[in-house]
Amino acid sequence: MDSIAILDFGSQYAQLIARRIREAHVYCELFPWDAQADQVLGINPKGFILSGGPASVYAPNSPGIPAYVIRSDLPVLGICYGMQALTHALGGIVAPTDEREYGPAELVTTSFNPLIETGNHKVWMSHGDRVETLPEGFAVLARSENSPAAFIGDIERGYFGVQFHPEVRHTPQGGIFLQRFVGDVCGAKPDWTPESIILESVACIQHQVGESRVLAAVSGGVDSSVAVALVHKAVGDQLVSVFVDNGLLRQGEVHQVIAAFSQYLGIELVTVDAIDEFMTRLAGVSEPEEKRRVIGEAFIRVFEKQAEKLGQPSFLVQGTIYPDVVESQAADRSKVDRIKTHHNVGGLPQDLHFDLVEPLRYLFKDEVRAVGEALGLPSELVWRQPFPGPGLAVRCLGEVTPKRLARLRAADEILIAELANAALLVVKVEGETIQGTAQAFAVLLPVRSVGVMGDQRTYQEVIALRAVTTEDFMTADWARLPQDLLARISNRIVNEVQGVNRVVYDITSKPPGTIEWE
Repeated sequence: MDSIAILDFGSQYAQLIARRIREAHVYCELFPWDAQADQVLGINPKGFILSGGPASVYAPNSPGIPAYVIRSDLPVLGICYGMQALTHALGGIVAPTDEREYGPAELVTTSFNPLIETGNHKVWMSHGDRVETLPEGFAVLARSENSPAAFIGDIERGYFGVQFHPEVRHTPQGGIFLQRFVGDVCGAKPDWTPESIILESVACIQHQVGESRVLAAVSGGVDSSVAVALVHKAVGDQLVSVFVDNGLLRQGEVHQVIAAFSQYLGIELVTVDAIDEFMTRLAGVSEPEEKRRVIGEAFIRVFEKQAEKLGQPSFLVQGTIYPDVVESQAADRSKVDRIKTHHNVGGLPQDLHFDLVEPLRYLFKDEVRAVGEALGLPSELVWRQPFPGPGLAVRCLGEVTPKRLARLRAADEILIAELANAALLVVKVEGETIQGTAQAFAVLLPVRSVGVMGDQRTYQEVIALRAVTTEDFMTADWARLPQDLLARISNRIVNEVQGVNRVVYDITSKPPGTIEWE
């Protein structure tokens, strides 16, 4: 399978480059800029993409292009800092400019190139440095108002650099631009499809586990369900799935999960009541990272007990997906800040007694759903609302208690029911995606506010509503819900949920916020 290697120089948006390449049905992997050569070249890339980053190439100890990239004689595309690093490495000059560009700009092509049509194009800029002198063999292919060399290239060698960001949606033609680079310039075949993912995953799983028994951690969410279906396709009856009722699930979720697995998947499912254990461990815990650590360890301990009863399986299946991995990576690995520790990535205990099987680890959410559909999973399972592994614990801000969880469940159920009635949940009907909120949920805040009910003063908790639209969950925008719908949801929550007297709506996009509050 053809692939592209993306070297990350510290951009918070490097993952978007990977998203756009995957959309072109070409496999790619994202590596730190200083990853070992054998690790990067091990995927046999057809070309390289260099991401943006916060540094300046002329600053001391700034990251540079690894020598193996140039020695490979493969095509290279540098984006923003990547362009400047490529220029610097090949003998050009990069300098600071007083005429910085942040936000929308107009790109004017000045000569023919294989990546973008001749004419003017809207692009997204974010830079304070620019190329002053081109490397030998390069020519200016396009300019903008403040960047005389906004797009440069050595077409013969397949080297290109762009000052703008083709990976963001604010550059309308950016997807086509990247597709032409990986397809026309690099010659990568578009063979990254749900079917090819399944074939490769099944082979990898079989090679990894052999004849061993495998334990699967089931949460009832999209990711864990697809992961279990993939592993079951690979190893059949070697798999035993364990569903842990930890008291952190949504309203009615336990019964829904059990019914889905028995009706649609035909997979053995062991249900474990661990509510008391999780509540005991979470008592007095309010810090988000500590919650995730506690929950991650509690899950593993429950699975270890089940493993003893099931003959000590050596492997544990998890529904870890790429955004989990990206957000959990420490700065010394990815050169970007860790956003939060996902309970099933950085939150696992050190003394883990299982080898992990994570068939979705390098897939984005939309790819996971496509794989689920290709495996024959029902739409109601594949397109259900995403749910974090730590469950309602990261939506119940502050201390997690049974009483506060019950309050949160009731509010969340009202929100989802009203969105469903208004046809504002993303679903797929007869092959067509119905656009709406990609993810929506209620958050219980650890603050109280004064209110009045029945002429009496109240001092009760606050519910925040969160609803977002997104394609890949790496970025998201807040959903513009109708005001009358918000009013109806708020009215129902205040009247029907005991202990809540105020409802607010979160209008924060990702970034700067994350989708979940914790």
